[in-house]
Amino acid sequence: MSPVNVSSIGSFIREQREQAKISIRQLAQAAGVPNSYLGQIERGLRKPSADLLQQLAKGLRISAEVLYVQAGILEDRPHGVSVRTVVLDDPDLNERQKQMLIELYDSFRKEAALAAGPEAALAAGPEAALAAGPEEPGDASPHAGDAESTSETESASKAEPEHMVPSPAASR
Repeated sequence: MSPVNVSSIGSFIREQREQAKISIRQLAQAAGVPNSYLGQIERGLRKPSADLLQQLAKGLRISAEVLYVQAGILEDRPHGVSVRTVVLDDPDLNERQKQMLIELYDSFRKEAALAAGPEAALAAGPEAALAAGPEEPGDASPHAGDAESTSETESASKAEPEHMVPSPAASR
């Protein structure tokens, strides 16, 4: 974690407040602090707590993470660093745990992509794109209206996912 530059977080808060066209009084009220205290933060005389940064973020309608990064509480994640990379580089996880986490993460991404539609499914990967179905609203799936294939799909969705590994206790 980088050291907190009190004046830079204060300046950043002031810039965000001014861009949002919010008075210092309005933001202080939204954050539940006196105007004078917020003024001292903006001038770099006081260091805001994480809780106060969260309240300020709500009042400014920005992500608390943005303020945490500016305050040095969180490190800014470099662009291009993926969840997959972080999991694979974690020395505290064994290979099985890494594999399970990546499979779980991929399944959540595919699920979200399917819910968002075919374009997002393409971005999530070819398997999710195929599962998303036809791209054009007029296109019909090969089994449209086929009650038997619908019931097969429903029963398959209720089955245990392929990527789940039974616990050792379940196999006894």
